[in-house]
Amino acid sequence: MRAPALVGRAVKILLVTALCTAIAGAIAWETRRMYTAVKAQQDTSIPTTTVKRSDLTLTVAAKGELRGGNSEILSAPLATGSDLHITMLRTNGEVVKANDPVVEFDITEQEFKLKEAESDLAEAKMKVEQAKAQAAAQLEEDTYSMEAAESAMKLAEYDVRKNPILPTIQARQNELALKAAQDRLAQIRQDIGSRKETNLAAVNVQEAGVGKAEVAVATAKRNIDNLTLKAHRDGYVSIKQNTSGNFFMEGMTLPFYQVGDAVRAGMAVAEIPDLKNWELTATIGELDRGHLAVNQKVDVSVIALPGRQFHGHVKDLGGTGGPPWDRHFECKMRLDDPSPELRPGMSVKIVITTDFLPGALWIPAQALFESGGRTYVYIPAASGYVPADVKLVRRSESQVVVSGLKEGQAVALANPEQQAQKKSPAQAAPLPK
Repeated sequence: MRAPALVGRAVKILLVTALCTAIAGAIAWETRRMYTAVKAQQDTSIPTTTVKRSDLTLTVAAKGELRGGNSEILSAPLATGSDLHITMLRTNGEVVKANDPVVEFDITEQEFKLKEAESDLAEAKMKVEQAKAQAAAQLEEDTYSMEAAESAMKLAEYDVRKNPILPTIQARQNELALKAAQDRLAQIRQDIGSRKETNLAAVNVQEAGVGKAEVAVATAKRNIDNLTLKAHRDGYVSIKQNTSGNFFMEGMTLPFYQVGDAVRAGMAVAEIPDLKNWELTATIGELDRGHLAVNQKVDVSVIALPGRQFHGHVKDLGGTGGPPWDRHFECKMRLDDPSPELRPGMSVKIVITTDFLPGALWIPAQALFESGGRTYVYIPAASGYVPADVKLVRRSESQVVVSGLKEGQAVALANPEQQAQKKSPAQAAPLPK
């Protein structure tokens, strides 16, 4: 009875062992099937492209603004030496002709100075007339005195001629009278000469006062004229920002000048760009600066003129600025084929041709990854995607030229590791309720 019981127990153990082995195998097979299915789904969800070889034109695209070039700066005159107040100012963007007034300042103070100068000039002219009248009266009086002295001397000479028939004492008296008449005439002539010089000097002094007053009048008139800033050529008005006040705070934008603002002498109030020399300005990222150079060709599309294509060239590359995460610089370009339809302030799209590479091996820019000083791509493998190091030759916004890959090689357009991390929570089994 004991042997059959042992046999039955052994059979049960074998059956349980076989059942556990079968269940474990089924679980392993199902796990492998699910992993293969998930992996296949992940692999097929990652977009790919192929490495291409072709002639490649590298470009930099950006948005910009149209404006005139060779600006004429209109600044507050320096001659006044004090703050000026704007009484008239053209609107921003207003088109003006040559000699049109653009900015007018308050002329009250200069008008007062002009009236003072004109009053001083009238007084100086009156003093000149008085000096001349006094000189003329003195000259007439001196002329009469000299004629009287000449007449007295002639009478004395006539008396002296009678000396041979006159007593000695009377003859001596006649000689003394002649001598006195001669001395008086000589003294009068000397006094007349001195008074002429004195009177002439007095007139010259007064005339110098007239000249000084005339200069003051001319200066006041010129200052009044200078308080009206005129355009020296055809163009449009571009109002400057007001940097004269102390109202600027961090994060604020400086306001533009307006009527009533005070302006320090020498400060620029407006500018008149030349409509015959159009310029383009665009803000471009710092990464593209090394690929840009003066005189590179630029293709221009004006938003307001669809279907029209313009051309230009790079004129100047400005300084780099901005926060560390958004470094950029201003690029200025000259338009080579302007059109009468263009207006300042129009938005434009520009494409700058930076280089031409014949037979270049390239991939889209989003297929290249950088980390820890490495540049690499993801290529398909049996287990999914694996990183492969490449060498970056040139870069543009949409394309990168590389070496270390073969033409036609498939590469991922997204990071498979990041894609897997994003999808794993969504693909996880829901928790039981």
